Amino acid sequence: MLALQDIWDSPVDDRTKGIPAGAALPLREIGAQGWNLLEGDTPLPAAVLRQSAIAHNVDWMRRFTELTGMLLCPHGKTSMSPQLFDRQLGAGAWGVTAATVSHLHVYRRFGVQRILLANQLVDPAGIRFILSELERDSGFDFYCLVDSLATVDILRKAAAESGCSRPIQLLVEVGQAGGRTGTRSVVQAIEVARAVHEAAPHLALRGVEGFEGVLEVADPGETLARIDKMLGEMSAVAARCEAEDLFADGPIIVSAGGSQYYDLPPLLQKRLDTRREAILVLRSGCYITHDSSWFSEYAKAIAARMPEVGELGEGLRPAIEVWAYVQSLPEPGLAIVTMGKRDASFDVHMPTPLKWHRNGMGAPTPLAGHQVLRMNDQHAYLAMPADSPLGVGDRVGFGIAHPCTTFDRWSVMMVVDDDYRVVDAIRTFF
Repeated sequence: MLALQDIWDSPVDDRTKGIPAGAALPLREIGAQGWNLLEGDTPLPAAVLRQSAIAHNVDWMRRFTELTGMLLCPHGKTSMSPQLFDRQLGAGAWGVTAATVSHLHVYRRFGVQRILLANQLVDPAGIRFILSELERDSGFDFYCLVDSLATVDILRKAAAESGCSRPIQLLVEVGQAGGRTGTRSVVQAIEVARAVHEAAPHLALRGVEGFEGVLEVADPGETLARIDKMLGEMSAVAARCEAEDLFADGPIIVSAGGSQYYDLPPLLQKRLDTRREAILVLRSGCYITHDSSWFSEYAKAIAARMPEVGELGEGLRPAIEVWAYVQSLPEPGLAIVTMGKRDASFDVHMPTPLKWHRNGMGAPTPLAGHQVLRMNDQHAYLAMPADSPLGVGDRVGFGIAHPCTTFDRWSVMMVVDDDYRVVDAIRTFF
C-alpha cells in the first residue's frame, strides 16, 4: 500500500476545474457529496473515470500477464496518480515505470518501492537524488537505462563520489536507426554492457531493454518487421552478455512493451537462450483507462495476432469520458460544445462523441453520426447530421484517444459509477 494519506486529506475547492461552486472539502469526502454528473451538480466540462471500467481493466491486465508469464511495471506517466498506482500494485504489478526525474520525486514521495526509469539518467540533481534514496532506503529497488559509454562514465563517477553503498542497476537499451534513444547495433550494446560491468561496484548490469512504439511506420507489416528486428537484437545482446558473464547477480531482466504492441514482447521468451533465470517486464500504462479510438484499434490487432486473449473474455474498456454542454447551434449541421484543447486530448485523434443526455431523461443515449471537426482552447466544433437530437443545454459525453494527454489537463478527476454518481476522486501530479 502506498502512503496516500496526504492525497486523501488534501483540500479541494471551486478553484479546481470541475468542482462545484462553494465546495471546500478534503478529497476523501468528494464521493460522499451525492453529486451526479447528469443532474447538473458539477460544472462542465468535466473529465471523469468510470469506476467499473477501471476495475475491469486492472483485473484484465492481471489475467493477461498471468496468461503470458510477464511481469507488469506500468508506465505511471499515463495518469501520474498515486491512487491509481496503488490499484495497479495491489493487483500484482512488479513496480511502476517512470520517464523523468520529476516522476521519480512523486513516486518516492508516496512510497513506490520499485521503479524502472525507462530513460537515460544524466541529470546531476536526479542522479544525486537516486543515490541518496538508495542509501537511505535499503528496500528501494531502482533501475534505469543506459545506451552510451558517456552515460556509463557519468553514472560511475557520480556513484563513486557519493560513497553510496549500493550500485545503480542498469539495463542496456537496444534501439534502431531512426528511433529514439538506444544503442544502434549489437556490437555497441555489448561495449556499453562491458563498461557497466567494469564499473562495479558502483554500477550493476541487470538486463536489456527496448521500446517498440517508436518504430511504427505507415505500413503495419514493416512496423512488425522493425519490431521483430529489435526483439532479435535484444535477445542476442542478452545471450552475449550472459556468455561474457557481464550480468550482476539476480534474474536477467528483459523489458519491452508499451501500450500499442504489448502482445509482441512475449515472443522474446521463445528467443531468449539463457541459462540463468530471465524475467520479462511489460511497461504498458494506458491499459488502465484504455480509450475510445486509438488504443482500441491496436487492441483489435492484438486480438487478431494473439487469439489466446479471447480466453480472457471482454477486452479492455474505455474508462475516461469528457462531458460538455451544447452551448450554441449557430448554423445547420454545427454545434459548439463547452470542451476544448484545455480539457481533452487532440494530439492523435479528436474526441469521439459517444452519448448524450437531456434533463428529465434516464440513462444517456448513444450518439451516432456526430464528429468533432476541430477544437479551440475552450470550444469544440461538432458536426451534426440533419436528424441530430441535440439542443442547446444538452450534455454530450466524449471518449478520448490518448489517456496521457487527457489526464495532464486535470489536477482532480472525479470517479463515477454507471449512473454517473460521483463516488470518488483522484489527484494527478504533472
